[in-house]
Amino acid sequence: MAQIDTTRFLQDLNTLREFGRFKTGVHRPTFSAVDMESRRWLVKQMEEIGLEASIDGIGNVLGKHPGPGIKLLAGSHLESQNEAGWLDGALGVMAGLALARAGLPVDVVACADEEGHFGSFLGSKSLLGILEESQIDAAVNRTTGQRLRDALREAGLAGVERPKLDPTRYKGFFEMHIEQGTQLERQGFRAGVVTGIVAIWQFRISIEGNQDHAGGTTMAERQDAGLAAVRLLAAIDAEFPKHCAERTTWTCGRIALDPGAPSIIPGRAEVLFQFRDISTEVLGRLRNLLERLVQESNRRERCVATLEAQSLSVPVACDERMQTALSRAAEAHAPGVWQHMPSGAGHDAQYLARIMPAAMLFTPSIGGISHHWKEDTKPEDLALCAQILGDAAEAFLRAN
Repeated sequence: MAQIDTTRFLQDLNTLREFGRFKTGVHRPTFSAVDMESRRWLVKQMEEIGLEASIDGIGNVLGKHPGPGIKLLAGSHLESQNEAGWLDGALGVMAGLALARAGLPVDVVACADEEGHFGSFLGSKSLLGILEESQIDAAVNRTTGQRLRDALREAGLAGVERPKLDPTRYKGFFEMHIEQGTQLERQGFRAGVVTGIVAIWQFRISIEGNQDHAGGTTMAERQDAGLAAVRLLAAIDAEFPKHCAERTTWTCGRIALDPGAPSIIPGRAEVLFQFRDISTEVLGRLRNLLERLVQESNRRERCVATLEAQSLSVPVACDERMQTALSRAAEAHAPGVWQHMPSGAGHDAQYLARIMPAAMLFTPSIGGISHHWKEDTKPEDLALCAQILGDAAEAFLRAN
């Protein structure tokens, strides 16, 4: 089977960790100077092992195997959330590099901006040919407000082509990733074979009240958009558990009050709310419930709430043959200490699965921590999963 150089694999991960090091994690936002430096470093690593490497006009790094025949695609992304972890994304790219270094016919990809600094999965969408120039024109950095066009120009990518992937070149896509949860660690498991990737349904709830003086306006007269938002969210949190599935999650990621001053009754509130599940039936049920709760809020409150769907993604099932290859390799290397499991997070694999078979392998996350600089995984678990991935990739390539 494939002989993965796990020592070099761990060394590459730790080298990449130095690009934007922040405490024990990294700060490597998309198209920042340090992010572009990491992409150029990756190109050099690819070229050293004989891959034909390039960076396209949205920042995707692709290293293509020069030989004939069908290939695998493997990778993830390089950028990080702000002041976040060193493994999220980077692990999958370095695992892909390890497969190629082992001599397997693998193309390695680092998809740009999976973390959404400028948008949602810009790199993988571009590789599929579904990222429009108008979307690039409209995109801005969610932290700094910088326009994406300006960021691309500063990164030296303005005018560079954005070629689509040729799905006929590939038998499938493998992505290795940290779990970003506690399921593996709590059970003492060392690997997770992903069955599918959840859909994320994102909504904006806007609540219109009446801005007024916090001292001069009696409680009976108030139209407080802030308190109306809080009561609606409390109702959602009370009702969702009665209608969700075992692994459903929901999150209020942002509450913004206008004008946001201590002595002014907020005249407007804006809430960003999302829920996730792998079942479209569950997702639809929760959307209907959310609509009813907003209607009930409007019946009860002096403020008017409006619900707007922002994005409704589609759950993705991982390829069964690729899951079988991962399962057999996991049982060979970690007998009894691996499991099948869904992914509660979104990944580039969910887009690449639209044009080719795709599968994912999870490593445990210490304490379940991710999107934080304390994110970590034991080196021995990283090395183990790299070898599992290597064996699975080779077996899948050989299978009819």
